[in-house]
Amino acid sequence: MEKTGGAGLPDEPGLRFGCASFNQDSTSLALGTNTGYKLFSLTTVDKLDCIHESGTPDIYIMERLFSSSLIVMVRTNMPQRMNIYHFKKGTEICNYSYPDRILGVKLNRQRLVVCLEESIYIHNIKDMKLLKTLFNTPSNPSGLCALSINHSNSYLTYPGSATVGEIILYDANCLNTVLTIPAHDSPLAALTFNTSATKLASASERGTVIRVFSIPEGQRLFEFRRGMKRYVNISSLSFSPDGHFLCASSNTETVHIFKLEQLVPSGQEDGTWTSYVSKIFSAASSYIPTQVSGMMSQDRAFATVHLLTSGQRNICTLAMIQKLPRLLVATADGQLFIYNVNPLDGGECMLAHKHRLFNVDDFMGSEGSETTGPAQTCPSYAATAALPSFGPVSATLTGYSEDVGAKKGEVIPEHEFAAGPVCLADENEFPPINWCRDGTGGGKARCS
Repeated sequence: MEKTGGAGLPDEPGLRFGCASFNQDSTSLALGTNTGYKLFSLTTVDKLDCIHESGTPDIYIMERLFSSSLIVMVRTNMPQRMNIYHFKKGTEICNYSYPDRILGVKLNRQRLVVCLEESIYIHNIKDMKLLKTLFNTPSNPSGLCALSINHSNSYLTYPGSATVGEIILYDANCLNTVLTIPAHDSPLAALTFNTSATKLASASERGTVIRVFSIPEGQRLFEFRRGMKRYVNISSLSFSPDGHFLCASSNTETVHIFKLEQLVPSGQEDGTWTSYVSKIFSAASSYIPTQVSGMMSQDRAFATVHLLTSGQRNICTLAMIQKLPRLLVATADGQLFIYNVNPLDGGECMLAHKHRLFNVDDFMGSEGSETTGPAQTCPSYAATAALPSFGPVSATLTGYSEDVGAKKGEVIPEHEFAAGPVCLADENEFPPINWCRDGTGGGKARCS
């Protein structure tokens, strides 16, 4: 689950956790278990508002489109089918079937991307038309990919090799490959864009070094060393909204926050000891091996968090809540930790609040118990398609959200809309689709 996306958190003994993901701007959190799912609004520190819950069971992928009512989910009993719902109405918009198990889903306001192990499907999110299928991509068993939330330059990245950390940068608007970035020596483990899609962060399966590249040029901008003593599994990377910080979580007890500080421009002197040492290293880098000079140029964490336990998967994100920078960490035992971040001094982050995401009963059910159906009876698909609309979409860029984000009558931030009139009123922006195409692109499939 990256902010960019979501990642399933695997079941552990005594738990019934299925998936967890922050939405694109980290204003909400989606969680699923074997018995249902919940959506939370992340607008305050002390109170966690559950804006929707359902008894739909066995969800292992769940994504919400910003603060709209559109959600995408994949269930373990139908791993080849993706369902798109309007959760506020309790109706299905459409579903798609694919030739293999779905491993990842990413979306912004222009594109929806479905990742299988050896292929990627790119849809137009407005009508779910299949625009492009990338066949024979390198084996990607984890479904790793990232889609920029700034869809005015809607970039997609995915592994370009199964043996080394090669990144393919793909333009999901123009539907063409931009470039290949040789990022790491070992296979990729995590990818994420910043909000403006001008930077891309990556980590490999070793988990020791995190690199940041300029987009679309692919030039290496920063290197951060998470540690050298042991290899770890990095489970999530996330930029802060302003792009000045980058957080990384793994299967260890430590969450790292790195600061993306620009070097002092040539010709300017800051007179500090750090500047003096940097000059020495810079001058020496041309005389020593690349591996050694790279080690010297790497910066360690600006701030850290030490969780109470290690060995379980978690996801992290950086967000502004109540006008202050916060680090949010959701763990596989069903807890959300919110930490205060000092943007000036860094150091150890202070815990502001801890939330239990599910009741104890959600985790204590017997193994043989049956899961319940949806909490509400949804209308049939035919009835959904026949629902009246509010009329044509307004030509003004105004929006609506029932919990957070743009309110009715307010201008939508630039990174949230595509070319042409866009309205956040989901009933018009995402109407029920009366047909669905299967993921192979051949013929039509019946909607359930």
